[in-house]
Amino acid sequence: MAGTTGTKPTVLFVCEFNSARSQMAAAFLTRFAQGRVEVHSGGPHPADQVENSAVEAMAEVGVDISTRVPRLLTHDMVMASDVVITLGYADQEPNFPHLRHEDWPVEDPVGRDEATVRRIRDEIKGRVQQLITELLPRRHVDAQ
Repeated sequence: MAGTTGTKPTVLFVCEFNSARSQMAAAFLTRFAQGRVEVHSGGPHPADQVENSAVEAMAEVGVDISTRVPRLLTHDMVMASDVVITLGYADQEPNFPHLRHEDWPVEDPVGRDEATVRRIRDEIKGRVQQLITELLPRRHVDAQ
């Protein structure tokens, strides 16, 4: 599998506002892949900023997403990806049959209490760790 760089897979995380779930997933994959995967995220209706609850939950595990900015999902972003992962958004996303597409039915953390946001963060982390073992099966995954 080779993405836009030709040497490493490209993964795109999508959620409606690109303000929490997709930002957390992209940050975890970026950390664990250590440059071996091209990582992007976007949403069809990007928020003005990343959700504060997501920023705080990620900071608790040593991942800073405070400077990330929600991005508009474009057709070009999808077509340049090897793997598209929607987070609770599968029914809304067009089908691109040549791509590997997964939907992770992860609850939206927006407006949830701290314990729920942490549970969602940990679920996303586990899913990302599984994904990286599939993308880079012969490489050790940093499971911090």
